[in-house]
Amino acid sequence: MAFGTYKKGARAERELIKFFSEKGFSVIRAAGSGVNSLSPDLLAFKKGKQYAIECKAWDKTSLSFEKQRVASMKQWEEITGITYLIGWRISREGWLLFPVHLLEEKKKSFTITLSKAKLAGRTPDELA
Repeated sequence: MAFGTYKKGARAERELIKFFSEKGFSVIRAAGSGVNSLSPDLLAFKKGKQYAIECKAWDKTSLSFEKQRVASMKQWEEITGITYLIGWRISREGWLLFPVHLLEEKKKSFTITLSKAKLAGRTPDELA
C-alpha cells in the first residue's frame, strides 16, 4: 500500500471516529487496521446500536474487495451478530455506509458502484 493511501485512509478513519464519538458512541479502532483482514477497522457502540465498519477512502466510480476479504467480513458479522458496514469516504461528498451484503459478486471480487452506494447507502447521521 502506498504511504499516501495509508495516510488518507487513516485520516478518514479518524474522521469517522470523531463523528461517532461526538454522537455518544464508544468507538474502537482495531489494532492492525488496514494490515490484516481479521477484523473491521472500527467498532462503534451505543445503547443497542452496534456497528463494525470497514473504512475506505476511495475516489473512483466503484469499490471492490477480494472474495476472501468479503467472506471474512460476513463470517465476522455472523459470529458476533454485529452489523458489518462498509464506510466509503468520497472526497468533497462525505461518507456512505452500507451493509456488506450489498456488495455484488463478480468473477474475481465483490464490487459496488458509486451510484448503487449512493442509492442504498446511509450517511453517518442517519445511523447515529
